[in-house]
Amino acid sequence: KESRATMKSLRFISAEAFVSNAEFARKSLSSIAHNLFPLLFKASYLLEQGEVIHDLVKNWPLVDFNVGKLLGTTVDYQEDLSHRTCTVCLESCLTGLRDYVLNHPSPYVKRLKVVDLTGIKDVEVQFCECKKTMGRWARTQLLSKLCLDLLVYLQQMQCNPGTFEISIDVLIDLFVTERNYELVVQALLKKCYCPLKICCVSFRSDNLALQKFFYIIKLTEPSLLRKLEIVHNVRLEMEHLEILFNSIHFPLLMSLTLPARTFNVRRFTATDEQMLTNIGEKLGEMTQLTELSMPFSILTGRIQGLLSPLKTPLKKLNVSNCSLNHADMAYLANSFHVNHLEDLDLSGHNIPDLYPSTFFKLLSHSSSVLRSLTLEDCNIQDTHVNMLILGLSPCQKLEEFKFLGNPLSSHALKQLFTFLCELPMLKNVEFPVPMDCYPIGITYPIDDVSLCRFDHQKYESVAEELKFILLQANREDVKASTPLFGSYDAAVQETNNELGAYLIKSFKEAVEKFTISLNKMS
Repeated sequence: KESRATMKSLRFISAEAFVSNAEFARKSLSSIAHNLFPLLFKASYLLEQGEVIHDLVKNWPLVDFNVGKLLGTTVDYQEDLSHRTCTVCLESCLTGLRDYVLNHPSPYVKRLKVVDLTGIKDVEVQFCECKKTMGRWARTQLLSKLCLDLLVYLQQMQCNPGTFEISIDVLIDLFVTERNYELVVQALLKKCYCPLKICCVSFRSDNLALQKFFYIIKLTEPSLLRKLEIVHNVRLEMEHLEILFNSIHFPLLMSLTLPARTFNVRRFTATDEQMLTNIGEKLGEMTQLTELSMPFSILTGRIQGLLSPLKTPLKKLNVSNCSLNHADMAYLANSFHVNHLEDLDLSGHNIPDLYPSTFFKLLSHSSSVLRSLTLEDCNIQDTHVNMLILGLSPCQKLEEFKFLGNPLSSHALKQLFTFLCELPMLKNVEFPVPMDCYPIGITYPIDDVSLCRFDHQKYESVAEELKFILLQANREDVKASTPLFGSYDAAVQETNNELGAYLIKSFKEAVEKFTISLNKMS
């Protein structure tokens, strides 16, 4: 029996039958009604008919081409396909777009004005047949290359003058690293000459020299940017952040992620205190900002100074491993942000020992909206489980709870799971390997070397028991897992080879410097 999501209308079944014969479908496109193109596109995507997808886009008769909407829930087929980042399909979309510009004479008047690629979702498990994904970095790379190829082709060929009048905004989430930097820069520099205009909605930068980051961010039209992620191997510190905010304005920015150690109050001078105040004021000028991630910055006693100037309450806050003290937690629990927090990450703080009552006040105040809570490596022990249940009880909208790295026994986990079954909206739980699966005397937080040294058979047995608790409560809808090295990150996964090479290079340089220093000393 088919679920409602996978039920297909007769129209969709007919569309599938039509596109399954690629040769016939491609020949017949010129006689197809314009309003059937979206239906045929989704059917082609489901069946991974790359050639048909290419020709549909090449002859697209409508004003906009929004991939997220076209693949999302539709009347004819409710299943959302926007998380299928299938290489065959996406490559066909983008090459079809290039050929749309070159397609002459076209059976239709060219009406396309906006292409939106931002609705594509990168997920861990792919259901497409080819099993080859095209992630955000690869989409950035291919679109940039196609824009540059298009310009070369238009300059070399005797094209219809009307081709140069075509102007299509292509909305995309750009992801730039050292490896694709030059290509993306060239595409952005030549944007004004290209019929396909790259419009950056969201920008992620990793493994990039600071100078290059400052250069490319200015090319992305920051005044239109909605999301900015500066992560991992971009060595951005507080003084650089102040320069960034002083020289560039981000009036529409809704989400900001900063790399580890952007702030470190342990070595603050009076000048640094003023700099932090200035940055807080600049954040306050971003009236759309509702998401802020600052993991692994040392912000002891400075959360109020940074967040109080904000005019708009935050919906998402990541202050994991930020060495927050009681004053910081008290500010968060009483601030105007607390009633709006939907996603909160307080990992790496010894919550039960340092500020239990303030933390539960924070939970109580945010309970009406809180959807995602992450408390990894927070020293939550068996003796704290009743207290934790009490704190989580009002959080009836909680969809996700992650608490990896806490020293909890199998018994405590079972007790906690019995309670979690009662949270009606819960969908995802990430729980730690039980403490009794590790050798006696293990210390927390567990280092990476010891992390995998547990009794795997015993863990599997406990995991089955926990899943049985969910099953007995009719909560098969809840996914429970233990990702030992943290949650899946599509962007990191896609570029891990480049990042690995960068880390090895950095380590090698550090060893060489150390050796030179030793030689000088001797």
